[in-house]
Amino acid sequence: MIKGPVKDLIKPIRLIGAALLCVSVGSGCSRKPTQATPNAPEVLVTTVKPQDVPRILERVATLDGFINANINAQVQGYIVSRDYKEGSVVKKGDLLFQIDPRPFQASLDHAKGQLAVAQSNQTKADADVKRAINLFRNKVISDQERDTYINAASSTKANVQAAEAAVRQAEVNLGYTKITAPIDGIVGIATAQVGDLVGPSSRTLTTISQVDPIKAVVNVGEQSFTEFITDHPDPDEREQHLKGLTFDLRLADGSLYPHKGKFYAEDRNLDPKTGSIRMELTFPNPGNRLRPGQFGKVQAIVKVAKAALVIPEQAVTELQGNRLVAVVDSENKIAMRPVKLGERSGGMWQVIEGLKPGEKVVVQGLLKVRPGMPVTVKEWTPPAEQVASTRSPSATNP
Repeated sequence: MIKGPVKDLIKPIRLIGAALLCVSVGSGCSRKPTQATPNAPEVLVTTVKPQDVPRILERVATLDGFINANINAQVQGYIVSRDYKEGSVVKKGDLLFQIDPRPFQASLDHAKGQLAVAQSNQTKADADVKRAINLFRNKVISDQERDTYINAASSTKANVQAAEAAVRQAEVNLGYTKITAPIDGIVGIATAQVGDLVGPSSRTLTTISQVDPIKAVVNVGEQSFTEFITDHPDPDEREQHLKGLTFDLRLADGSLYPHKGKFYAEDRNLDPKTGSIRMELTFPNPGNRLRPGQFGKVQAIVKVAKAALVIPEQAVTELQGNRLVAVVDSENKIAMRPVKLGERSGGMWQVIEGLKPGEKVVVQGLLKVRPGMPVTVKEWTPPAEQVASTRSPSATNP
């Protein structure tokens, strides 16, 4: 056993060694192995390149008959027959309704009788004038008496003219009892039935629509209209440009109508409530496939932007009213860039300011990145329909 001063010396040495051992062990235990840097997130990018991009006008359209003829009663009477099949195709002149003609036939017969009386009176008055003239020449009657016969003959002539007009009016009224189709087209459901009393103040009996060709009505906003006028200031050139446009029609089920449409007319004024102008297009409609009241979308290439910079619309984000894109720099790091955008068409957005040719823009993976973050870049391949949409309006998604 160690005693005395040596024992007192060994105790501090043990304490120091233990302390050193604890420090050594503690530092060794607390040191963690260095973790590897996580892989940079992968994003899909597209390279901005100048290209000619068609500007595609797309608007919701309402179909309407080229001519819509409301059928109304012109005389008052009871309907005695409906002579057409509702919803069928009719030709101009086909009988639609028959109003009881008997009262109008009686009126015509009465007018003809009045005309006969007037004509008989005129014949007698003409004979009296001839005799009066002969008597006046022989100085049997005075000139005043002669003039009396002449005036009476003129009066009977006026009575004949009035009677003839009454006969013509009665004939017209009798003709109105047969209500016929004024145009070729499809006739609608009747709103009046046999036995109903109808007249000029009654509601429309039915409607006929000419549907081949059929009209497509669209509304164009004031801004687009103003831009179009600016691009085509000459009225004659503008008219020729409009006539040269062709329009595609997509129906409610998304299918493309097989026939092209043409510009027909534009309204004289803009609607002050909506700030848009009404324009009408016409489409061939063989077989009456399209009907008034249907909805669809019309599309047309109205102009081509030369050497435009376009990016996919999914590459654009909006923050507090500003539109931003994520640009990948030469070191594959993210930089957020504000951009000014123009027309959007077929899933692509034209860039007016903020990008240069050759820059890479993130299309997919925006949620995984933030400014300054390194990324792994892969090229984005656009869908086939999006590629086609920059070439033809018929390929634009509805």
